[in-house]
Amino acid sequence: MRNAFYGLRLSQLLALPRALRPFAAQWVIDETTAVTVAQPDRRSARLGFTVTGLSLYVLWNLTTLLGALGAQALGDTDAWGLDAAGPAVFLALLAPMLTTFTERAVAALAVVLGLGLLPVLPAGAPVLVAALAAPLALLVQGLRARSAQRPDAPEEDR
Repeated sequence: MRNAFYGLRLSQLLALPRALRPFAAQWVIDETTAVTVAQPDRRSARLGFTVTGLSLYVLWNLTTLLGALGAQALGDTDAWGLDAAGPAVFLALLAPMLTTFTERAVAALAVVLGLGLLPVLPAGAPVLVAALAAPLALLVQGLRARSAQRPDAPEEDR
């Protein structure tokens, strides 16, 4: 679901020819999106997307092969705590992009919703519910802005 939203944003930033879009869609993931949106111009965005996508493709397949051939040598992967590596990388990519109060509030609300609902909803559902943080924050922001514009609003609301 999130990759669909990433694709919408990357489509605008990259403005790739129609013939390349199905191929580029294979690389629309968290990492390529983070690198692409951080670039100052379209040329850099395209370069960042391509280098990140190609690097991840090659390294993912190489490490998958290595894992298939030598996974037994690692022993108990639970002891290594590898299950926390994915979310940690995602947070490391996301944190520098949260520059406004609204962005930080959306992220905090998404974390609260996602983690709070984790024990009671089936796998995958807490992430979808956490996505409601953005429209909720925008609704509150819109209501506050409308309230501040009313001439009869109390001074503390303005």
